[in-house]
Amino acid sequence: MKCLLIASESAELLFHWTDHEFQHTLQEKYGASQEEGLGPPSFEDSISTLFAPIIISCSTMVDRLEDSYTSFTTENNHIYVLQQFDECLYIAVNGDGDEGEDELRRKIYVMKKMLEVLFGMVTLSSHLLRKELRPQDRLQRTRLWKHLQVLLETYSHLQENDQSFLVEAVERLIHPTLCEQCIEFLERRLVQYLNNSAERAGEEVLHAFILVHTKLLAFYSSRNASLLTTSDLLALIIMAQSMYPSNIEQDGPDPEDIESTSGSGPESFYTPEPSPTDTDSRSSDKPVRRSTPVFEFVDPDIQVAEDSLQTLEVLPPDPSTPQRVFLEVSLKEGLYPMMPHSMYCLPLWPGITLVLLTKIPTSAVAMSVYKFLEAFAKLEKRLNEGQEGSTPTRGQPVHDIRHRLDKFIKALGPSEIQSVQLQNVWTEFKNRAFTRGKTGFNKDLIPWCKNMKTQLCRIYKQCFLIDPGSADSPQRLSPSLQEQAQSMLQEKLMDWKDFLLVKSKRNITMVSYLDDFPGLIHFICVDRSNGQVIAPSLNVTERTTSELGNGPVAQFIKSKVWKLVSTTRNYLQKGYSTVTLRDGDFYFCYFLWFENETGFKLEAGDIPILPDDSAPIGMLAWDYYRKLLRYYSKNHQGEVVNCYELLTIHLGVIPTEIILQHCRQLASKLWEPSRNPLL
Repeated sequence: MKCLLIASESAELLFHWTDHEFQHTLQEKYGASQEEGLGPPSFEDSISTLFAPIIISCSTMVDRLEDSYTSFTTENNHIYVLQQFDECLYIAVNGDGDEGEDELRRKIYVMKKMLEVLFGMVTLSSHLLRKELRPQDRLQRTRLWKHLQVLLETYSHLQENDQSFLVEAVERLIHPTLCEQCIEFLERRLVQYLNNSAERAGEEVLHAFILVHTKLLAFYSSRNASLLTTSDLLALIIMAQSMYPSNIEQDGPDPEDIESTSGSGPESFYTPEPSPTDTDSRSSDKPVRRSTPVFEFVDPDIQVAEDSLQTLEVLPPDPSTPQRVFLEVSLKEGLYPMMPHSMYCLPLWPGITLVLLTKIPTSAVAMSVYKFLEAFAKLEKRLNEGQEGSTPTRGQPVHDIRHRLDKFIKALGPSEIQSVQLQNVWTEFKNRAFTRGKTGFNKDLIPWCKNMKTQLCRIYKQCFLIDPGSADSPQRLSPSLQEQAQSMLQEKLMDWKDFLLVKSKRNITMVSYLDDFPGLIHFICVDRSNGQVIAPSLNVTERTTSELGNGPVAQFIKSKVWKLVSTTRNYLQKGYSTVTLRDGDFYFCYFLWFENETGFKLEAGDIPILPDDSAPIGMLAWDYYRKLLRYYSKNHQGEVVNCYELLTIHLGVIPTEIILQHCRQLASKLWEPSRNPLL
């Protein structure tokens, strides 16, 4: 019994996702109440009817009390979590006990993050976002909602099964030689070839990385590229997985069929003999560009809107058509969120994918729009706080951008409707704010600030939310150039593909640690400064085995790991950086600490206490650790501060002092070979 929906303040449905059980219950409830001779209501009508009282009451409380409830539990133990973002209300529901308030709130914030990646600064205007999420064309609306539903289901699947998404950090394959070779290949061969080609249509490849399932094999950024944040990288992995879902059971051979990567001593690596390089030997393994994903998230037939449209089947994606994504860019001039990029997701083999991120030629427009939006937002905040003035002074945000905005509008040209509307609103704003004898800078300008922000978001939408593959916006890498990139990388990894698929299942094994740490069952170590995680593989399927065996035993340990992560987040939210607790036959430990760049452990400080309804702790939807590092670094000016986390599970019979000694030794051992991260 699960559901997530987005609605406007007027109870207009902007998006919904439900599982089969919730959908079946809803159809039974409202289908049976119909009068004889009338057909059942559409599913959208049913879900709107169910949630309308909640949405209206929430809006009423905000209007009258300037406050509202954030969660409640019904008599039948259904949990409702509500979160208001501007004029959009997000509601997540669970009725089967699988998710609590924290999990539902996290799902809401992840959904908001994915919308920001897909729609960029349009999300800053509730009016425009409502139109984007609910197109008038029913077919277009159905396709959009289905796409968002698949993204949400992909995230839920990864969060429930993948340790990297459990702790919201990136896991990379541990094979230094191959990783180094792939990074060098991406830098000197692939990216250089693409950026020097005449078929790139003005686009420039900024980032290129190789995914094996959800694990990172190699990552390269060009010299002009900004750092790709962990939050954005995790969101891109979700998108790649939604386009080409991984099936660990079917992708690749059994681990037993290939030389194991684990042993009682150091990790041993599979190094195959070079294969022939003639064309015939490679032609049979040419990747199928429109191959059907190994598995798909398929919903039963549902009714959408007021008609009886069947759910549209998601067609296999065309790799040659890029996905427009909006990512954070950090430059010398400052931080620019939601800058437009093109994402090319090119499948090499099932489970192995090449992802390219390119800078589009008109990206400078987005930077200007953001600066203007920031200036009007600051002015609106000042006016709301009562900081008024009859005349603008130098140094005020709007005064500083006045001439730049005039030039920006002039450069857009008078032919576009959106630029004409922006010009009209800007002219009226200047008449009210800068002309002598007018009202000047007071609260009368607040509606015009809002209007200016809306018009700027319209320009942004016009420039960047058009399909990159359409005739109106032809900038993209040519299909032949993409095919060449695929072929080049396939040739490079031809001898490694089976090994990589096995390695992704058993990246790190506990065998290598049992001699040094007897009684240790599992651990997770996270470098929060770089957003990387190291953890032994947890294989719970019948086909793959690990030191924990397979089936119930491995599943039991997995449930303990997921529970430990949830528990430690609750304590961290309350300001605790160290947690030790006993759970039956197991002993859990959690530590969060800070180091300088030389590896010297810094003195522990107070961790900020967060309210119960705060954004979830993590790095995907809201980068809690980046804010924590800024908070802690205030007392360490001039030093580079790094943040680490360690979670361990030991057998309960191990003495406590031995467990704590293990934790200290494990923490120092894990990051020794990777002080220079490959990200």
